[in-house]
Amino acid sequence: MEERLRKWRLLLGQHADPAKDIHLEGELNHIDEIMEALYDSDRKGGLGNSSPNVNTWLGDIRKYFPKSVVQIVQKDALERIGLQQMLMEPELLESVEPDINLAATILSLNKVMPVKTRATAKTIVRKVVEEIEKKIQNPMLEAIKGAISRSIRNRRPKHNEIDWNRTILKNLKTYQEDLNTIIPEHLIGFGKKNQSLKNIILLVDQSGSMSASMVYAGIFGAVMASLRSMKTHMVVFDTSVVDLTEELKDPVELLFSTQLGGGTDINKALAYTEKLIQNPTETILVLISDLFEGGNESEMIRRVASIKNSGVTFITLLALNDQGAPSFDKTNASKFANLDIPSFACTPNQFPDLIATAIKKESINQWMARNDVIGKG
Repeated sequence: MEERLRKWRLLLGQHADPAKDIHLEGELNHIDEIMEALYDSDRKGGLGNSSPNVNTWLGDIRKYFPKSVVQIVQKDALERIGLQQMLMEPELLESVEPDINLAATILSLNKVMPVKTRATAKTIVRKVVEEIEKKIQNPMLEAIKGAISRSIRNRRPKHNEIDWNRTILKNLKTYQEDLNTIIPEHLIGFGKKNQSLKNIILLVDQSGSMSASMVYAGIFGAVMASLRSMKTHMVVFDTSVVDLTEELKDPVELLFSTQLGGGTDINKALAYTEKLIQNPTETILVLISDLFEGGNESEMIRRVASIKNSGVTFITLLALNDQGAPSFDKTNASKFANLDIPSFACTPNQFPDLIATAIKKESINQWMARNDVIGKG
């Protein structure tokens, strides 16, 4: 009974036991102090403003809680007690647990971060990027290579274009034992080289609500850019438009070239994107945005329709993260849906298969149904 009371006391905090009838000793008392420093609603800036105190607190939460809980508490600290300002200090950055939310916060402070902190900040972001890359690289490459191979397969090859290995496997059922050969009912050939080049454009909103999506988009963009069979563009925008395609070779440098926050002009970003579309039917445009347009909304819809009608595969992601879609402009999402452009949130695990579906020119709406993805479509 006493143990259950102590657990409830830890969960509810000091205000639940003003008379201090329940005694916490040793580690339990220390854990209580750690959590009270952050979650006591009457306390203002409870961790204090000195790096040593914050470093100690961060070290303590890592000592007593598993990594998944540390990341949640760390995120709450960033939001509740102004820990963002403390991230300006390299000593603090060295103490934190790298995760996607921290990387997004660091990137949002990118342009105001002092030089002495910048190197440490890049180290933290690189750890996050490398951890995510390990998870997504192979699934992404396998999905894209398989989709491209299937999309360019030549079913009426000339003699010098025949893929004999695939042709033999396809026709094994026609093997004639008396002739010791197969009758090739179906010829499968290699696609022509110029057919294999697919163009993908990642057009990413830099507004603050899209910060985690920006991190994932940068990493996926870098992975796709490593494929010779695909030309990948990375364009970010707020009220201005920046082409970061040349930075795709290093996703960390790419992310530090972004400026999270600010307004949104989707129309201007689409106008720039139109210049990148050379072969519409072989182009996939992925707009990652909450669709809150600060520019010319009617012109944006007209431009979206023009791009879609040219033959481009147009996908709108309201978010690319594990948390689902934030608030988004439902009116614009409905207008996109009327143009047969569904708008939905996508997790990093789903993204490789989504791109493979687009490469194969299969229905995105059917993909959404198969994956239980809810959106405007």
